[in-house]
Amino acid sequence: MEEKQPEMMAVCGLDCGTCEIRLAPTDAEAAEVVVDWFKKMGWLEEGEGIAEVIERGMVCTGCRGDRSSHWSPDCPPLVCCVDEKGLEHCAQCEDFACEKLEAFAEESKSHQEAVEQLRRIAATG
Repeated sequence: MEEKQPEMMAVCGLDCGTCEIRLAPTDAEAAEVVVDWFKKMGWLEEGEGIAEVIERGMVCTGCRGDRSSHWSPDCPPLVCCVDEKGLEHCAQCEDFACEKLEAFAEESKSHQEAVEQLRRIAATG
């Protein structure tokens, strides 16, 4: 049985459909999460909010969207998979799972889950 991909999946396996950074411009709850996180990281000052996030392009339209509005346009899996190899996602690559993707997976729990999603997709065809 083939693994069902999320409706909108990043090349690295992340589920864009649930991503607060992508949803923030149109979803008040996602915007609150993003603004709080960005303030904690020092990327926004007190008094700044979703308007500044949007104005500064700190949102994402997904890997296949406009790179000028992508959260991380120079993301190593994105550049390798799409720009260099012309693939839709990393599970299609003959080098899957490469060192770049494994390093990405080590960054966070959500990244680990994304790579596991790709492993399931690769295993089921």
